[in-house]
Amino acid sequence: MGCKLAHHPPLSALQVGHKVELEEWQEKGRIQVFMRRSTDVRTGAKRPKIALFGTFGVGNLGNECTLQALLYNIRNYVPGAEISCICSGPQEVRSAYNIPASPITEISLSPINNHVLRFLRRIFVGVPVELLQWLKAIATLRDVDMLVMTGTGMLADFGIGPLGLHYEILKWTVAAKLCRCKVLFLSVGAGPIHDRLSRRFVKAALSCADYRSYRDNFSKNFLKSIGFDSERDSVYPDLAYSFPTGRIPPANHDGASHKTVTGVGLITYFNRGSTLSEDETVYRDYIARLGNFVSWLLEKDHTVRLLIGDVTHDQRARQDLRVFIEERGGSYTNGSIIDDPGASVDDVLSQLAATDLVVASRFHNVLLALMLGKPVLAISYNEKVDALMASAGLAEFCQDIERIDLGKMMRQFDELKERMSCTKLRLRRNTEACRVALDEQYNRIFHDHQADYHRGLNRGAND
Repeated sequence: MGCKLAHHPPLSALQVGHKVELEEWQEKGRIQVFMRRSTDVRTGAKRPKIALFGTFGVGNLGNECTLQALLYNIRNYVPGAEISCICSGPQEVRSAYNIPASPITEISLSPINNHVLRFLRRIFVGVPVELLQWLKAIATLRDVDMLVMTGTGMLADFGIGPLGLHYEILKWTVAAKLCRCKVLFLSVGAGPIHDRLSRRFVKAALSCADYRSYRDNFSKNFLKSIGFDSERDSVYPDLAYSFPTGRIPPANHDGASHKTVTGVGLITYFNRGSTLSEDETVYRDYIARLGNFVSWLLEKDHTVRLLIGDVTHDQRARQDLRVFIEERGGSYTNGSIIDDPGASVDDVLSQLAATDLVVASRFHNVLLALMLGKPVLAISYNEKVDALMASAGLAEFCQDIERIDLGKMMRQFDELKERMSCTKLRLRRNTEACRVALDEQYNRIFHDHQADYHRGLNRGAND
């Protein structure tokens, strides 16, 4: 077959960003921020306050990668900024990153089966509690200059209901505007969203934003399809592509070994609407087909390194895959299967760096592999994975997780392996183009903050 490299040039800044001229945005005051900052006692400079919103601190390593990329780049582009986080796991975020963190929502009421009691509690308990939550959100954002809404799967309905995260996004966005705090939706993914109420909440929140960008054209076009005017919004790569280069490990596959090392990423997946289901038909079929694929790789004398993207939810898939393989005579004890789950972003990056090719489902397992220049065969559970693979020129190497064709998957893998050298070169170019585009976006949104801070430093030095 050879290396059939159809012309997939690296993404230019214009290709990954459908831009609106910065000067035009600044004229309209869309991203100018008039700061209500604390003072750096050493220099007298005013310190901007930036809050990051997302489902952080709950064990999803892709989300943690996004947070770490943002922390690094904000500190680089806005030195001296006071960064806080509004997230699902504030205690974990405070401990891991040494920044202030507040919960997205503080009080969760236990379910009640009785309809009358449920209605009464909603009126006499739920309404006062929710009013208290609004007041706490306003208090949290009172002195914040910028609220950054990140990716983390917030604007889709995979495992999210309308009165869950979508409502919370609207609440915090409105609270920010009441506090005269600028709101940015930064390289977010959007869709699919099937619930009408969820769509209304998401569109209302986006309409409040001072700046919006999406990580792919699918997201931008999906929002258009549900009646939101995203025409003037930008498209930039996923924020994980701006992960600090100094922490990206080099390829460390042992050259003395002639075995191909294939990373196989797992996901505990039930259906397109949820991560939980009473019907496990799709999940069982996925485990069986993935188990047969792993067995095929072992027969071809590959070493298989298992990968996860969520330290909590993916443990079941690990255990069930092992049972499936061992029941059919496979062994985890001879070194052919490496099952050492990562517990951090650095762990996952190191494990990916030790592979030659990757087969994965979770969005950020796929993205981080592509970022490291690893050819990927994606078992896709969502349009965002399809869009990511297409942006890397690998659209033909996708499988639908609910309709895995094992024979086709084996043929795709063999072709991907044959094209490995030239694919790696193209992926490296794509990664560099994504980094350049994200640098442009950071400059675009933080330019005023950076200039103001340095002016403050100069004033402090002259006083």
